[in-house]
Amino acid sequence: MVMNAMLRLRSLALAVMFLFAGTAYAQVTISGAVSDSETGDALPGANVVVEGTTLGTATDQNGRYTLSVPSGTHSFTASFIGYDDMKEVVTVRTADVTLNFSLNFKSQQLEALEVFASRAVERKTPVAFTNVDKVQVQRELASRDVPMVLNTTPSVYATMQGGGAGDARVNVRGFNQRNVAIMINGVPVNDMENGWVYWSNWDGVGDATSSIQMQRGLSAVNLATPSIGGTMNIITDPTANSRQVLAKQEVGNDGFLKSTVSLSTGLINGKYAFTVSGVRKTGEGYYDGTWTDAWAYYGAAAWNISDKQRLDFYAVGAPQRHGQNLYRQNLAAYDHEYAREVFEEDGLTDSEIDAVLNDIPEAGRRWNQNASRAASGLSSTQNNGFGEVDRANDTFLNERENFFHKPQVNLNHYYQINDRSLWSTVLYYSGGKGGGTGTYGEMGWDYSGPTRVIDVQGTYDLNQANGSSLGILRNSHNVQYTVGAISKFKRTINENLTAEVGLDWRTAEIQHYRTVRDLMGGTGYLRSDSDFWGGERSLQPGDKFNFDNTNTVDWFGGFAQAEYSKDALSAYGMVGYSAISYSFEDFFRDGGDGNPFTIDSGTLGGGQIKGGASLELNDNISIFGNAGYVSKAPIFDGVIDDFSGAKLDDPQNETFVAYEAGVDFRSTDRKFAGKVNVYHTIWNDRTITRSVQEESGDDGLINITGLNALHSGVELELAYQPLDVIRFDLASSFGDWYYTDDVSARYTPDQGDPASQRTVEIFTKDLKVGDAPQTQVAYSVTVFPVDGLYAKFIGRSYSNFYADFDPTSRTDAETAGRQVWETPAYNVFDLNVGYDIPRDMLGTSRFDIRVFGNIFNVFDSFYIQDATDNSRYNAFDDNGVNSMADDAEVFLGLPRQFNFGTRITFK
Repeated sequence: MVMNAMLRLRSLALAVMFLFAGTAYAQVTISGAVSDSETGDALPGANVVVEGTTLGTATDQNGRYTLSVPSGTHSFTASFIGYDDMKEVVTVRTADVTLNFSLNFKSQQLEALEVFASRAVERKTPVAFTNVDKVQVQRELASRDVPMVLNTTPSVYATMQGGGAGDARVNVRGFNQRNVAIMINGVPVNDMENGWVYWSNWDGVGDATSSIQMQRGLSAVNLATPSIGGTMNIITDPTANSRQVLAKQEVGNDGFLKSTVSLSTGLINGKYAFTVSGVRKTGEGYYDGTWTDAWAYYGAAAWNISDKQRLDFYAVGAPQRHGQNLYRQNLAAYDHEYAREVFEEDGLTDSEIDAVLNDIPEAGRRWNQNASRAASGLSSTQNNGFGEVDRANDTFLNERENFFHKPQVNLNHYYQINDRSLWSTVLYYSGGKGGGTGTYGEMGWDYSGPTRVIDVQGTYDLNQANGSSLGILRNSHNVQYTVGAISKFKRTINENLTAEVGLDWRTAEIQHYRTVRDLMGGTGYLRSDSDFWGGERSLQPGDKFNFDNTNTVDWFGGFAQAEYSKDALSAYGMVGYSAISYSFEDFFRDGGDGNPFTIDSGTLGGGQIKGGASLELNDNISIFGNAGYVSKAPIFDGVIDDFSGAKLDDPQNETFVAYEAGVDFRSTDRKFAGKVNVYHTIWNDRTITRSVQEESGDDGLINITGLNALHSGVELELAYQPLDVIRFDLASSFGDWYYTDDVSARYTPDQGDPASQRTVEIFTKDLKVGDAPQTQVAYSVTVFPVDGLYAKFIGRSYSNFYADFDPTSRTDAETAGRQVWETPAYNVFDLNVGYDIPRDMLGTSRFDIRVFGNIFNVFDSFYIQDATDNSRYNAFDDNGVNSMADDAEVFLGLPRQFNFGTRITFK
């Protein structure tokens, strides 16, 4: 059925392509380069269009372009974000023509969307940042999750975690993505409750990305976003596309198959532009049970209402299902030989190692605790809470599956009121529906592997013998919507001074509840969870149980910013404030008046003040510095426990103080360029709330406040292109991240007298901040041996990599000061190649063909990419083994992976 759908999709794509292609005819070639008039630097991604037509193209990575036009007199316009347009009128007859453009930098105003998204500008904006342009995204992303393309930038560490499609994470300067602002076209997409980003929701963004800018540190973004570690600014722009139809087919390891079709109209009558694209992606995944079944779409439209007003519309979404691998394992579960090597390096004796290896059988590198062997008679359908769905596979059962669809729609309005005033507003909506699966109740478990998995047959037998189900598969649902508006007014006071003010309003409602997914052989599931049920019920698939609550988040903020630029000096300063409130409503709990229990947080405030300056010392060297203070209101979970409805007493804001300075330099001949910067970030009053279980079996809640950390480091980027045919790049970072104090926490039991609360000491002083390598080096060489052919070999080296850990596990005074486990250093290498087949070889100018390939982990290295220290599930101290290597849970890096494909573009 899926294959038939894919064949129909590809047939339609080919039909449309040839329809568009049929309109082409013989043309004369215009070629040349687009560069910065002041520096001579090439401007890759600049647009060159023929006025009054749909003809146009974009420059390549060297700033060069080629465009075919009919003979005659034409007006050509070259444009690039942040530069003034340049027009040339040229008469072409039968001979090919060379036409170069030198664009002037716009000192007062960037392109509308770039301004709105607060993008940094080279040698002007005083922050540390790296641009990843469309060319690099297309060459290196290879249909992985978007953050993976940023691994060659300083202080950025992204992994695929357990290998599930869309389950990636990203860490910047030691801060996880809860403290990294992710923005798409100027709109923040971090979860409104907890700040996390679920990349499976944004699967279509990678194919539609024009550029990604990674601003590290507090960044130049003026919204009250969680940009402590940095800001990932993703831009898509439909008006940057010329008229074209694109079809791309990719294949990869483990049954990966992806088909993409995209149609762009180019600019119509100088006013309208439309782009639509669709993606179909399937695959089995490397780890057992990590299949993917996904669609994605992207739509964009632009309307130049007048020379002063413009509307942009964006819609992106990715309805998907995928199997997950969520549980990290003891290293021995994957490979005994590699585990022995790591344990020996960590100082374990042979007898200690043997104790671990004898206890944990080796299951192989593909082992996934969340995939279980299917049983005979297993139902072919399940209920995802919204209706019946087919099971993904007949041979295994997924304990953990994610299913979600979260479209986002933006309407951006730009109004150039006059030469001095710009008013930009975006209205946006994001609505999500889906959830994740798991077990609930008394299951049958199979302990024959390294860790327990569902004994599917045993669970069926248990439930059928009992009649009603004792254990089931459940869905945990998240049904949400967010509506928001961001409006900014920018005014040029004089030729040197610009002022900007803005408002940021958002409101979100999120429903959390569980439903029965699969009764697993039983006739019903007996529950009495709700005060409003009037007794016990026998639940059927799709029925709610356990919890049913709704959270709301209301946010209102504002900012004011001033920018000064004169000669070689540029400076800015901004101040912002936001007010946030949360509410919680429990539909299973009687509030005492016959209505659902409700509680609200009241208003919580947060603010920021930051600024910086850059100075061009000469044509080759510029320096910058910035500083800032942020008071960040706690996230929802830091105020209200959305399982118990308990409101935490006196929640405290987290505060950040950051300093940064750097220098940009380049050689006179423009063959060598580099950046180096230092940063120092103080993170105070971090709040962590964790559910814990005591040795007695009693559950409780630990609330940590006042946890402080220091993040400092040095970052370096170098690029050297001695010849047109070869380029060298280096990106490195050297961090020093650690906790500065021991802290006290409050323990509250779930049951019993609240007066039984007590204080717990947490010993974290001088422990390293984990979850990302503190020393990172990425290095690459790119060759362009002939026109259209490129090959890039990338190496990445990581060390000083400390495991993540839960501070609530550090309550034992006897182990105070014991350092977090340092995982083994590792190197990994990737290869990207591609070839644009010359048109003279194709014998036609009607279309372009690119063939490409990517190999990740070329040498099939074994390495640990994610680790959790002092696991409460897989520790072996009770066996007399006292080493953090054997106490840790890990995800191995993926083995050698490949992706090959073909892209055909009709213009």
